Amino acid sequence: MRILAILSQSLIGADLVVRLKNEGHDIKVFIDSELQSECLNGMVEKTEDWKSELCWVGKGGLIVFDDVEYGAIQDQLRQDGFSVVGGSAESDKLELDREFGQKIFSQFGMGVTELFNFSNADEAIRFVRGQNGVWVVKQSDHQSTLNYVGMMPDGSDVLSILDHYKHLGIKNISLQRKLTGVEVAVGRFFNGVDWIGPACINFEHKPLFNGNIGPMTGEMGTLMWYEAAEESRLFQEVLAKMKPYFQEICFKGYADINCIVNDKGVWPLEATMRFGCPTIHLQAALHLSPWGDFLKALADGKAYDLQCKAGYGIVVSLVVPPFPFFSYTRIDPEHLLEGVAVFLKKPLSEDEQTRLCFQQTRLENGRYRIAGVTGELAFITGTGVTVDEARMQAYSLIENIIVPKMFYRTDIGEKFLKEDNEVLRNLGWIR
Repeated sequence: MRILAILSQSLIGADLVVRLKNEGHDIKVFIDSELQSECLNGMVEKTEDWKSELCWVGKGGLIVFDDVEYGAIQDQLRQDGFSVVGGSAESDKLELDREFGQKIFSQFGMGVTELFNFSNADEAIRFVRGQNGVWVVKQSDHQSTLNYVGMMPDGSDVLSILDHYKHLGIKNISLQRKLTGVEVAVGRFFNGVDWIGPACINFEHKPLFNGNIGPMTGEMGTLMWYEAAEESRLFQEVLAKMKPYFQEICFKGYADINCIVNDKGVWPLEATMRFGCPTIHLQAALHLSPWGDFLKALADGKAYDLQCKAGYGIVVSLVVPPFPFFSYTRIDPEHLLEGVAVFLKKPLSEDEQTRLCFQQTRLENGRYRIAGVTGELAFITGTGVTVDEARMQAYSLIENIIVPKMFYRTDIGEKFLKEDNEVLRNLGWIR
């Protein structure tokens, strides 16, 4: 099958396109960022103009988008008769506009916390000064390093952060009252008509350091498992309610809703209407069905028996400077490790090769080297009957990898084992 992949500058689908190639598909890849243009060199065939490849991929092929902000283009391609995996203009809005997302959640019968949006920091400061409570600072454009979860009961730490953002000229700030409970997400694939496959339960680890300390990142790792949707309380009370909406907007891709669960119920926070990163790498580790056939069925609105492993999956992000402090608008070459080699203490087994998911690398003379500008090097997965087994498999592989200045969290999945598992079971959210 001919597959045309359009990857954003985040390169969420970098490993996916390599897997599709390895399945035997004829694939061409477009990277929508000059700064990331060296990534995947030597690994897949690339194109500099994806629109010129539409005749090549044809109506019988498959077009894959890995990120949001392409919704209007995807809608038009579908109208023109192409098979497209990804979002829509409406689903883009659901992810990118937090206020709109909360309205949709409420419309479909879910509990929501009030979201307050401000055009500048001064407005947000005046609001917090007139309120009691702990607040979460977010931005609608999902600049994760600018998010902050408050801790001071009087809001003084949030005021300090907002004052800092004022001096930086940061705009479009959102405030949400902090909820107590367990943060957990539920996702599932949708083919425009109905759900495909089991429900995906996952736990993000966004702060940079162990113990959820430090600046927010895209993600430093994830714990995940699949469970039958009919038996999943979390799926039934959250994502299942949105089926009519996804049908209405003809969504064909992966939808995930991040929530807070406590003794009062479940509170959706935000939607991810695209492949999750690094969730997609865990899905690759747990899927038994081939990606190409599955994605084609997804795009064409057909039923598909997605086969998955039982048990748990762990994924760990391997990063290098300047992560997470990067800017696409100002690149300092002295902070980049472009061209630095990836070394292995010993050759990888066939299984280990499938669990090393490169993100921003290129292949040169048989050796992988760092490419790109954000420092997101690779993701390592592990699976097992227990969380401990999955952790052991992932971290044992990391011990075999040497990259200068590489760092990662060593506690992915531990909070679930120590706290969240018991809380969620006692509240009846998981078995």
